[in-house]
Amino acid sequence: MLVRFERTDALIVVDVQNDFCPGGALAVPQGDEIIPVVNRLIKKAEEADAIIVYTRDWHPKNHLSFADFGGIWPVHCVQGTPGADFHPDLYVSPQGAIVNKATDTEFEAYSGFQTVELHRILKNRGVKRVFIVGLATDYCVKETALDAIRLGYETYVIEDAVRGVNVNPDDSARALEEIRSKGGQVVSSQVFDEVR
Repeated sequence: MLVRFERTDALIVVDVQNDFCPGGALAVPQGDEIIPVVNRLIKKAEEADAIIVYTRDWHPKNHLSFADFGGIWPVHCVQGTPGADFHPDLYVSPQGAIVNKATDTEFEAYSGFQTVELHRILKNRGVKRVFIVGLATDYCVKETALDAIRLGYETYVIEDAVRGVNVNPDDSARALEEIRSKGGQVVSSQVFDEVR
């Protein structure tokens, strides 16, 4: 299987933020190791004039997901803080759009589609296929992929461009299997490599 980005494709870069990378408040183990692969895919998408969307957690400081407010997570990705910034090694394309999520104190938002903005951006461009990369496999990547499938997009998760939290050791593997079981595809970034 070889893949070439088309203008009606979208690359969704999920939450490659400082707080989800080593040294951050809610670090995904080796989360930063995906960045060279992600950057290579962003450049390929850019060359094809495919749409590139970056999602980011953009929490208010009293978000319900935080342990201090009854949630299960440490404080992370608070609006306007360095932890909420994209990782400095991530290539942020000038062609890209940024979608903020989990901006409401009272609502969790793992999926990038939990705001209507992402779906609207994709529909306006006539997107048919979405390719998903980023953090974390077992939470925001999984939920974004499952919503994309539900919304009728042909959905691919690029396995070597995602990493998981793995609260339980097999959480990421189970997440990818759930995506497959719902009709998504899990592929390697190498499917792009032979295409010139």
